[in-house]
Amino acid sequence: MTAEKEKLMNALAGEVEDLTQSPLADYRRENGYHVVVGEGSLDASIMFIGEAPGKKEAETGRPFVGASGKVLAELLAGIGLQREDVYITNVVKDRPPDNRDPQPTEIALYTPFLLRQLEIIEPKVIATLGRFAMEFILKQFNLPLEGEKIGDLHGKPFVIQTEAGEVTVIPLYHPAVALYNRDQRKTLEEDFQVLRQHI
Repeated sequence: MTAEKEKLMNALAGEVEDLTQSPLADYRRENGYHVVVGEGSLDASIMFIGEAPGKKEAETGRPFVGASGKVLAELLAGIGLQREDVYITNVVKDRPPDNRDPQPTEIALYTPFLLRQLEIIEPKVIATLGRFAMEFILKQFNLPLEGEKIGDLHGKPFVIQTEAGEVTVIPLYHPAVALYNRDQRKTLEEDFQVLRQHI
C-alpha cells in the first residue's frame, strides 16, 4: 500500500512543481525556492496542516523546519511521537512573499492538492496548526463552527465525514505562539494531551 501511496504523492508533488497558474509558483522560481508538499509517514493516523511555508521551509522544501518546527517536534515528543510518525503539510504549498497570508485565489489553486493528500493518507485525525488552517478545514467540510475563533475552539475535537469515513479534527494553536508566550506553550502542551487520546 505504501508503494502505491508514494507513487500517488510523487505524482502530486510533480504537479505542484509544474504549477503555472499560481503567482506563488513564479515567486518560488524567481527566488530558487522549493515547493513544500509535505513530510512524514504516508500511513500516518495523524495529519498536521499548517498555513503555508516560511522562508526556511521554502529553502529546504520541508515543512516546519524553523523555530516553530522545533517546538512542534518537542510537543510531539511530549506525547511519545516523532515527526516520522505523523504527516505534516500546509494548505498552500509555496511560500507567499514576506510571509503574508495566502490570497483566496491562491488557496483555491492549492486546495485540490491538499484534498488529494487527505485521500492518499486517509488520516484518522487532522490537527490544524493555527487559525488559518482551522478556518480552511471547517469551511471545506461545512462545519457549522466556521467563523468561530481559535481561542474558543482549540483543543476541542470535532468529527467530519470524509469518503474514507469519520475523521476527528482537533484545532491547535500554531507552534510559533509558544516562541513568544509561555502561557500559550502550556496551552499547546495541554491540547496535545487531547490529541494523544485520539492516537
